[in-house]
Amino acid sequence: MRNVQKKAPTLLLIIVLVGFPQISESIFTPVLPALSRAMAVSANQIQWTMSSYFVAFAVGVLWWGQLADRIGRRPAMLGGVGLYLLGNLGLLLSPNFGWLLGFRLLQAFGASAGSVVTQTIMRESFTGIVGARIFAQTSAAMALSPALGPLIGGLMQTLGGYPAVFGTLVVMASAVFSYSALRLPETRPRQGTPATRQWPIVKRLVSDPVVWGYGILIGGINGILFSYYAEAPFIFETHFNFSALAYGALGLSLAAASLGGALLVSRLLNRWTPEQIIVGGLLLSCGAALLLWLAAALNLAWGMVGGFFLVFLGLNIALPNALNRALIGYEAVMGSASGWFSLGYYLLVSALTYGMSLLHSPSIQRLPLYCLVLCLGMVTAYGGLVRRTQARRLLAAASD
Repeated sequence: MRNVQKKAPTLLLIIVLVGFPQISESIFTPVLPALSRAMAVSANQIQWTMSSYFVAFAVGVLWWGQLADRIGRRPAMLGGVGLYLLGNLGLLLSPNFGWLLGFRLLQAFGASAGSVVTQTIMRESFTGIVGARIFAQTSAAMALSPALGPLIGGLMQTLGGYPAVFGTLVVMASAVFSYSALRLPETRPRQGTPATRQWPIVKRLVSDPVVWGYGILIGGINGILFSYYAEAPFIFETHFNFSALAYGALGLSLAAASLGGALLVSRLLNRWTPEQIIVGGLLLSCGAALLLWLAAALNLAWGMVGGFFLVFLGLNIALPNALNRALIGYEAVMGSASGWFSLGYYLLVSALTYGMSLLHSPSIQRLPLYCLVLCLGMVTAYGGLVRRTQARRLLAAASD
């Protein structure tokens, strides 16, 4: 439903609100080895701060999305950012690992408002050509924000250790809250958003093989990304002796892979169907993961950097088309369907990131093999659940 109050946030505010959750996800990664030593816990345990983030984030996406429909976009956003600020303060003051993990969950729950509520505000505030441009500009900024997290985290770790990273998060949260309080308008239609029965939507989603296939794809791609964030600092900082800052700078290669994937997709769509592009991207990632494993076996640090770039290039070719096509046919209930779908794939991201923490060892070959297995699994799931179901539906439609 369109925003009938004729108020719209600025592009800068939208980018800030969409970007801060992504920075919060990845700013932890350069400090994981130091945090493990300071909290006197194992590397496996400290990686829980990455996997648990997505459990709270998944629940938060559902909570804030529905709350924004009831009380309005602005109060829901301010409530989420306020909890995010409290979570960051708690991280800074945590006396032990248990408290740290608890406040990490609070941080993620609050940050999820920046994802789901901002997307709702964008859909209500911008339509047509203007809307397409806003979404394109926001997507470009989102491609860079995950790279900023490791870079900022590495710099702060170098300057002041992990407390400097948490202090930076407090400052960032305070700035986001203040900016939102001053500039964020209310965009919910005056007559409110009509209530939607949730159970029929959930039942339909759960029984749809295409939704399962795309959910596995999107969750798997993000699961590989955050398994990298959880494990890579122990590969590059601990094994290859990169500084925290040098490791953080590697995030720029991920940003390049994201931007490169987006540019390639726009060109490939002139010749190939979205489904063909998805398969091509996944196959590229499978081949790159095999090369990545070989680089790890040969103990080649920069070979692994190049391998990770190619893996994520392939995944970023597949991801935009998967996101675009996942909920085709659910347009009438898109808000609720998006919330439940996001809950499912964020839980998968959490499970896959936790799986990497269980597999952690001094061997640098574990993560490349994990990437290879997940890429092969996504190819299998996409072929078996999505392509086969689509073929059956086309055949059924032709026979009617």
